[in-house]
Amino acid sequence: MDYRNQALGSLAISIPRATKLFRQHDLDFCCGGKQTLLRAATKKDLDIDLLESQLAALSAQPSEDQNWQHSPLSDIIDYIIPRFHERHREQLPELILMAEKVERVHHDKPLCPRGLAAQLTLIHQDLANHMMKEEQILFPMIQQGMGAHAAGPISVMEHEHDDAGDQLEIVKTLTQNVTPPEGACTTWRALYAGINEFINDLMEHIHLENNLLFPRALRGE
Repeated sequence: MDYRNQALGSLAISIPRATKLFRQHDLDFCCGGKQTLLRAATKKDLDIDLLESQLAALSAQPSEDQNWQHSPLSDIIDYIIPRFHERHREQLPELILMAEKVERVHHDKPLCPRGLAAQLTLIHQDLANHMMKEEQILFPMIQQGMGAHAAGPISVMEHEHDDAGDQLEIVKTLTQNVTPPEGACTTWRALYAGINEFINDLMEHIHLENNLLFPRALRGE
C-alpha cells in the first residue's frame, strides 16, 4: 500500500501502533499530523521504503487497541479527561520538583539541564489553562452536538497544541534529547524517564484531539 503520500495523522489513526514507530523516529504525528509521511521522512533523512515496510507489517498484525474512528464523540472526551488531562495534572508537579532538585544538586556539572524546572513550570501553567478551556468550553459544546459551530475554539486549541509542541522541543534541547548522562543519579534518571512518559502521553493526547476528535466535531458528528 502507498503510505508515503498519506498524512502522518491519518496513518496514526488507521494504524494505532504506528504512533510508537513515529515516536522512535521523532516524527511529529500530532501537531505535524497533516504532513505526508514522505515529507516528514525527507526532512529527517529517513529511509521511506523502510518506513513503509514497517507500517505494512504493523497494519497486518491484529490489534487490541481501541479504535476511536467510529466511537461517539462523548466517549472519546470521557476517555481523554481521565487518561490525559488528569494524568498531566499528576505528572508535571512531580517532574518540576525533581528538576529543581537535579538543578540544585548538579548545577556545576556540564550536562545539568539548567532552566528545565522553569520550562516545565511554564508547560504546567499553559497546559492547565488549556485543559480547563477544553473542559469548560469546547468539550461541552461538542457533547451538546455543537461541534460544527466550534471552529473558533478548536482553532485556538490547535494553536495552543502547536505551542506545546514547541515547548517540548525546548525540553529536548535542555536534556540532550531526554538522555541522562553517564553516571546520572537516580533522581536524574527518574526525571528523564518521567519526561519521556509525559512527552509520549502528550503526543498521544494531541494526536487524538487534532486528528480525530476535532475533525469529526467540525463535520457535525
